[in-house]
Amino acid sequence: MLWSKLFIPTLREAPAGVEDPGMRMLIRAGYKRARVDLFLAQRSLAKIAALVRAELEALGGQEMHAPPDTPLSAAASGGLRSYKQLPQVWYQVRFPGSVEIVTFDLNQDLMDAKRRAVEQAFGRVLTLCGVPFTLAEAQSGSREGRASALVVPSPTGMMKMALCDEAGYAAALDVAHAMPKAPGASDPDGTLGPERFHTPDRKTIADLADFTGLQASSQMKSLVQVCDGKPYLVLVRGDHQLARPKLAAFVGAGEAIPASPVEIAKWFGANPGSLGPVGVKDMPILADLALQGRRNMVCGANEDDYHLRNVTPGVDFPVEFADLRQVDEGDMCPSFPAAISIRTAHELARISFPGPQYASTLSVKVDESGREVLPFMTVSTSTLDSLLTVAAELNQDQDGLTLSRSLAPFDLVITPANFADDAQRQAALELYDECRDLDVLLDDRDERPGVKFKDADLIGIPMRITVGKKLAEGLVEVVVRRGRQKSDVPVADAVAHVRSLL
Repeated sequence: MLWSKLFIPTLREAPAGVEDPGMRMLIRAGYKRARVDLFLAQRSLAKIAALVRAELEALGGQEMHAPPDTPLSAAASGGLRSYKQLPQVWYQVRFPGSVEIVTFDLNQDLMDAKRRAVEQAFGRVLTLCGVPFTLAEAQSGSREGRASALVVPSPTGMMKMALCDEAGYAAALDVAHAMPKAPGASDPDGTLGPERFHTPDRKTIADLADFTGLQASSQMKSLVQVCDGKPYLVLVRGDHQLARPKLAAFVGAGEAIPASPVEIAKWFGANPGSLGPVGVKDMPILADLALQGRRNMVCGANEDDYHLRNVTPGVDFPVEFADLRQVDEGDMCPSFPAAISIRTAHELARISFPGPQYASTLSVKVDESGREVLPFMTVSTSTLDSLLTVAAELNQDQDGLTLSRSLAPFDLVITPANFADDAQRQAALELYDECRDLDVLLDDRDERPGVKFKDADLIGIPMRITVGKKLAEGLVEVVVRRGRQKSDVPVADAVAHVRSLL
């Protein structure tokens, strides 16, 4: 392709108001404008899609297309009528946005193997695109199933992660597991009974800590949650937060949502900020494991402006313990004696394993005895556009993008320093014809050499052949974009040299 015929609006300065470093560089390099994917972005996204297709076809994948508002699993699964049709791998590429994959297998073991194969397929795509990733737990084993995710830690990521680099442990914050830090103060000694005391206008954990002089970790936070229409009273340590996905997973519900103030007043006769577990009989009481073994703590009295001290879980009220809290920075890794760190990350692919209730709504199959059985399935998604942005964030230097060949819009740019010079123009055109089987771009613009070199660096094309003054000696310069390796090569050997480097 000829550069002069293309729309590649590069910028010398970073655009104002764009915080994401990957997006900022893509705009500078002429890939994007105002959330529009321009020509270069389309070429890169097409390369990612081709990588995904190759990986999925190697797994026996069949490409299909469903309407935009219809999941592929729902659109196509009605045709599955016999176990003899399994296994199946279906996928669709909603270019340029996302990839959806649905697999159906005969049993749990086959599904687990397929899940690992899909994870590895996505992982190979990310590796080819120059994106180092972490495999993380993304969703607990609730009725809706489980999930893993391929994530890239980044200060600009939207997903909060709990990570232990030493153990290689990674999980989304709401589903992560860790051993909690010790409470800030020891519990009072002795077998003491609940004691009611007045706490006027003290509604929050911080208010109570200031009023009583007791640390937040000596208090129990009472939260009323509704799971599939059923209320639960959930207790966590005062300095901890509830992880609702963990709660939903533990009780086998689709999701957990906070009860409304009206519901709370109806069930407890008190408002939020004065709730507690003592005397509660009409709903299950669940407590996080960090409260197991604790004693003589503070909680609400189920009476506005009153609390109880000296309350012991499991003694003063019945309770079931489970891991229900959100992990904190500095908690200990569950599998290695090292501290957990909390970081943000980009999620680039998610592999879900829906529960049998979900699968049964999609299709059934019949075994040889005529018995109806459920297929095992995975549903996987990946966002191509996000992958391009993250790759741009991770593969750049002060001069522009340093993309891998698998992702760059072109393999090679041929840059004559002066296209108006007959000798340079002729040599450039001959080189261009010689490497037509590559993704090659000829910079035929009437621009200064410095402008051409800066634009090529900004775009991140892996290889450049510069046709300049050394042509009189029969030489051209071959430049590798990443690392800036340069070498003078005879014109006749230039394309072969580029091929060997690619």
